[in-house]
Amino acid sequence: MEEPMAFSSLRGSDRCPADDSLKKYEQSVKLSGIKRDIEELCEAVPQLVNVFKIKDKIGEGTFSSVYLATAQLQEGHEEKIALKHLIPTSHPMRIAAELQCLTVAGGQDNVMGLKYCFRKNDHVVIAMPYLEHESFLDILNSLSFQEVREYMYNLFVALKRIHQFGIVHRDVKPSNFLYNRRLKKYALVDFGLAQGTRDTKIELLKFVQSEAQQEDCSRNKYHGVVGHKGLLSRPAPKTVDQQCTPKTSVKRSYTQVHIKQGKDGKERSVGLSVQRSVFGERNFNIHSSISHESPAEKLIKQSKTVDIISRKLATKKTAISTKAMNSVMRETARSCPAVLTCDCYGSDRVCSVCLSRRQQVAPRAGTPGFRAPEVLTKCPDQTTAIDMWSAGVIFLSLLSGRYPFYKASDDLTALAQIMTIRGSRETIQAAKAFGKSILCSKEVPAQDLRALCERLRGLDSTTPKSASGPPGNASYDPAASKNTDHKASRVQAAQAQHSEDSLYKRDSDGYWSRPRDCTSNSEGWDSVPDEAYDLLDKLLDLNPASRITAEAALLHAFFKDMCS
Repeated sequence: MEEPMAFSSLRGSDRCPADDSLKKYEQSVKLSGIKRDIEELCEAVPQLVNVFKIKDKIGEGTFSSVYLATAQLQEGHEEKIALKHLIPTSHPMRIAAELQCLTVAGGQDNVMGLKYCFRKNDHVVIAMPYLEHESFLDILNSLSFQEVREYMYNLFVALKRIHQFGIVHRDVKPSNFLYNRRLKKYALVDFGLAQGTRDTKIELLKFVQSEAQQEDCSRNKYHGVVGHKGLLSRPAPKTVDQQCTPKTSVKRSYTQVHIKQGKDGKERSVGLSVQRSVFGERNFNIHSSISHESPAEKLIKQSKTVDIISRKLATKKTAISTKAMNSVMRETARSCPAVLTCDCYGSDRVCSVCLSRRQQVAPRAGTPGFRAPEVLTKCPDQTTAIDMWSAGVIFLSLLSGRYPFYKASDDLTALAQIMTIRGSRETIQAAKAFGKSILCSKEVPAQDLRALCERLRGLDSTTPKSASGPPGNASYDPAASKNTDHKASRVQAAQAQHSEDSLYKRDSDGYWSRPRDCTSNSEGWDSVPDEAYDLLDKLLDLNPASRITAEAALLHAFFKDMCS
């Protein structure tokens, strides 16, 4: 609708010419950058030009870029197509697995399908139907309660579909669940991080699982055992057979090496630390390796030498006596330290024995803020339940009117933020169920989900009406923490401030400001049924074994009057 001339002229008079020039310049730079990207894509995959007219670049992520194109059909009309250009460094097996997910499970039940695929050398472009959609943040506070029900219902329809095929999406979030509000169409997209369950029906995902574990060691930051008094997550105590040089940094990846050690001839594994440099949280596969020869490496070299000698002797059937061979093995065994047992379990420190252990391999792919507790604590056995947790975080944003709800720079802070909502005691108890021990310096009670969401949405009369900054700042005094552990203070601050900070938002420059009125569409929000918060509670179940499934969620009383 055109605005009145009076308002147009008034707004124009208030406009600063310098601002207009700056905006035009920024727009021209952006357009020239997009044009250059399109030209580079057409040059890399020239067969695209014969089929599509690439109009615009509509998205960019860590592992791919998405373009809007049109295809000329025989009937005479044009069809809009989304072209996903994968980064050339993507593993071929992962690309093939993503294509198989789209082909087998996609095309129905709100799961994006596949139309074409193009490849030129190491460049791969996936062509999919284009679904015009709204930004989640733009429509969050204008959705009616019924629209929220429909949104969540259709999300569970998509998750039920992929989970039936044994697909774990691993990156369920609003930007990967496209929503056309006018047409009421939905599409779950981006299977680039997908993994398979033990009984997955996607054959290529069976190979991706082993690849993903190897990539996790080399690509992701180490967020396992951290020694500070605030928050600590580690497996139950074990004995170790070898002690490597204590690590000076916990951000390390490991290469597993098998050696033969001792008189019993049993094969044991030792973790060798190889320092990695990962660029930022988004993991751009940029690594630099620095090799340091530690006593453990020298020991491995000795053992390897013994192993090689043993094989050569057996092959050539030489006449070296058994006595001489045993003497060599005894010399090697003497250089290995005695079996050491962890003595820090249940305390607020991490001993050198624990630090010398090789890193536990577990997938942590996904988007910060949507990772489940079992992912944050590096539980190796991860199931489709991690997708349901992510769906619960989306539901939490919809009910509270806050997005993103969780925002943390590392896994420990993310776990601390979860504790502020679900409770520290409950989190510790749930972690025990999947073999993890969590220590927290401050006990935080679980919050009532209804009271929390109503307060954040502005339906509670106790919600502050105005403030110059986040009230949580007053509860954390940086000066008081000078003599305390820095990481412990950081975690305590996250626990103390997260729920209050959620009442406020930062703008693009990082300044705090009051959020928009969350009740701009109050239809249905004055009488949210208890079933909504019951479902939310089941989605945010800290124990993945008892967390609700997509199939059970569709049968929940919250959706009792919706079509099945």
